[in-house]
Amino acid sequence: MDEVLDSPAAPAFSAPSASPAQQPAGPTPIEQAAILMLSMGEEPAANVLRCLSREELLEVTQVMSRMSGIKVDTVKSTIQRFFDDYREQSGVHGASRAFLKHSLDLALGSDIANSVLNSIYGDVIRPKMARLQWVSPKWLADQIANEHARMQALFLAFLPAGLAVDVIEALPVECRDAVLLSIARLKDVDRDLLDELDELVNRSLESLHTQSTSVEGVQQTADIINRLSGDRQRMIELMRARDPDLMNEIESRMYDFFVLSRQTEVVLTRIIEEVPLEQWAIALKGAEPAVRSAILNCMPRRQAQSFEQMMRRLGPVPVSRVEQVRTEILAAVRELAEAGEIDLQLFSEDVLE
Repeated sequence: MDEVLDSPAAPAFSAPSASPAQQPAGPTPIEQAAILMLSMGEEPAANVLRCLSREELLEVTQVMSRMSGIKVDTVKSTIQRFFDDYREQSGVHGASRAFLKHSLDLALGSDIANSVLNSIYGDVIRPKMARLQWVSPKWLADQIANEHARMQALFLAFLPAGLAVDVIEALPVECRDAVLLSIARLKDVDRDLLDELDELVNRSLESLHTQSTSVEGVQQTADIINRLSGDRQRMIELMRARDPDLMNEIESRMYDFFVLSRQTEVVLTRIIEEVPLEQWAIALKGAEPAVRSAILNCMPRRQAQSFEQMMRRLGPVPVSRVEQVRTEILAAVRELAEAGEIDLQLFSEDVLE
């Protein structure tokens, strides 16, 4: 399969009678892979798809879903190219895992044989873990929340890095450092711990079958609106006319407090001018470091010093009061944006000076 995905398009797909500028383009490598999948039937195709990474699976299935009217000659050429590549690459057929397991058991003993085979094939846990990469990070965090730090670390070590980050962020703040240190200390894992991990993964998969799929519709809508081009405010008002309560909830997700960390210095300076220092002192209690740094870095030095002193004098502040003040600040931010006084960046993207 890798040869199909990585190989260049076959020359046989070009019409020999046409000039170079007129030659029809043959299927791309990913289109060749899609043609092969569609040709082999549902069950064999499913077996191949299980071997792909999440990104590869999404890419090839999207192409498969769009394909129609593929000519017979194109299908024949694609299949022929695949078998030509296979014959060139296969050479002597490799031994099966069962053959190697039996041979290594006799030569080295079962424990060492398993260790060697795991380094060759990857242990049996990886395919199971691959099925969990489609689950929400919060759900995965709940599955490992009551496990000891080393087990949590081992579980996260088998996940793709991007998903592991999301799962860690869904864990309680006070345990994240211990989990990260445990991941860093992982090296050789004994068999008992791997067996324990296997049991945890199996329990998670069994639990997964009983779960309904949840979709964060409000958050997804907020993210979509934040990325819409054109008159975004007009769209918001049309939606508000249909369902004002739901639109209020969507807007609260569009303008979360963390959005302040994404703003330019010019925008933040204008916002800071609009909001009294006393409100910032309350709102930044317990704020994420990125937000706190962004605000402080845009304050004049003397104002920043006064602010720090004010925060110390305040002492602990009830969470409800902090949330109330943040809501008031975000309302002021929205008014500035809607009045055209600031160009608010509502989602993370590269900016050019």
